[in-house]
Amino acid sequence: MGVPQNLNLPLSMDAKSAVELMESSNEVHFSGFHMDGFEQRKASIEQPTTSETDMYKQPFVIGVAGGAASGKTAVCDMIIQQLHDQRVVLVNQDSFYNNFSEEDLTRVQDYNFDHPDAFDTEQLLLVMDKLKHGEAVDIPKYDFKTYKSDVLRRVNPSDVIILEGILVFHDPRIRELMNMKIFVDTDADVRLARRIRRDTNEKGRDIGAVLDQYSKFVKPAFDDFILPTKKYADIIIPRGGDNHVAIDLIVQHIRTKLGQHDLCKIYPNLYVIQSTFQIRGMHTLIRDAQTTKHDFVFYSDRLIRLVVEHGLGHLPFTEKQVVTPTGSVYTGVDFCKRLCGVSVIRSGESMENALRACCKGIKIGKILIHREGDNGQQLIYEKLPNDISDRHVLLLDPILGTGNSAVEAISLLIRKGVPESNIIFLNLISAPKGVHVVCKSFPRIKIVTSEIEIGLNEDFRVIPGMGEFGDRYFGTDDDDVQMVVSSQ
Repeated sequence: MGVPQNLNLPLSMDAKSAVELMESSNEVHFSGFHMDGFEQRKASIEQPTTSETDMYKQPFVIGVAGGAASGKTAVCDMIIQQLHDQRVVLVNQDSFYNNFSEEDLTRVQDYNFDHPDAFDTEQLLLVMDKLKHGEAVDIPKYDFKTYKSDVLRRVNPSDVIILEGILVFHDPRIRELMNMKIFVDTDADVRLARRIRRDTNEKGRDIGAVLDQYSKFVKPAFDDFILPTKKYADIIIPRGGDNHVAIDLIVQHIRTKLGQHDLCKIYPNLYVIQSTFQIRGMHTLIRDAQTTKHDFVFYSDRLIRLVVEHGLGHLPFTEKQVVTPTGSVYTGVDFCKRLCGVSVIRSGESMENALRACCKGIKIGKILIHREGDNGQQLIYEKLPNDISDRHVLLLDPILGTGNSAVEAISLLIRKGVPESNIIFLNLISAPKGVHVVCKSFPRIKIVTSEIEIGLNEDFRVIPGMGEFGDRYFGTDDDDVQMVVSSQ
């Protein structure tokens, strides 16, 4: 779902035989800002760079602006609550106020906190750049009683970064970092009432001082600096956190963007199952080199089952009516009957149990392909159902790397008479190169995977990957082989 510009939401091998082989198997306008003794920002602060190749998936960055006490925090909190299954981090512009010197503290009443020069924008840019490049950062926590930020909090890279503040749209360099810009539009009287309550209760300020600051700095700064940035917003939310319809639409758009891998936009026949903390957790375990074989098999089986179930959802269905035990008629669907699986030996055999658990009595064929480096592949063995040309085929191989073996296997199926559109290729992880190769060669097959990898290394191994899947799953890694040899 695209978000139109300025959408104003009114409702805010060796010579072994085939049998043996099988058996082994993301000019300053001043408005009352004056403080002659205020410390200038240091020019030595490192400038953020955006030219580096980013190996991490770019996070979705949301900017939330609006006047003080307009309801920005409430909007951010509601977005975070609805994105509970995603990693979301909130960065407050308030954290980047400049620190006061001892001399500055004697003239706090003359300082305009709503002026662009009140913020250390260079430091904010540096922090945002690091987060966008997958680096953890330390963000200051500003104390409005001491007017200093002596405490730091550690913030880790996330799927979604929300940058909230009154002037986050003011600097064009910050705006360029954002994928979505939201302006919270609330009546001035409401904002003033909220500000009085907040500053007296949370910041310990006198109501007279709050009103004096509002008329002297806050209102002029809003008119001069904050309100003009409203034109940069993609979405304008009236009434802030009270506008549930607007927030629901925003979250829906964010989920759509998060659910789309860049490759899915290129190849409509590529399907990546929606990531959750459960799925990420299982990937973390099976990718860990220290995970035991028992745990590797257990969590691999869970992930494989999810991929298989998702793949089955792409099969054709027919409508079917049944009578329930209560005598009522239920209109549902009937499963595809003409179906079989084909596993690419040896790793593909690890996916057979999950397929059998989902499809009782399903026929499963086997293909063995010998690989040498990147380009060499040779069909060694195949045993497929005789009527495979009349069936939909689920091709099983947990890792899609270069795509060469997949092309060989799919080519065999097509030579056996299987229509290209009847093949669904299931795997746990896919390298972009493999996706390109398979989808370009066979644009009508479907690929279903649980994660897209960064790429391949110089040895054509998937990275970050999970190692030799077959060895880890079946317990035949190098250490085990050496132990067997030494014991003989």
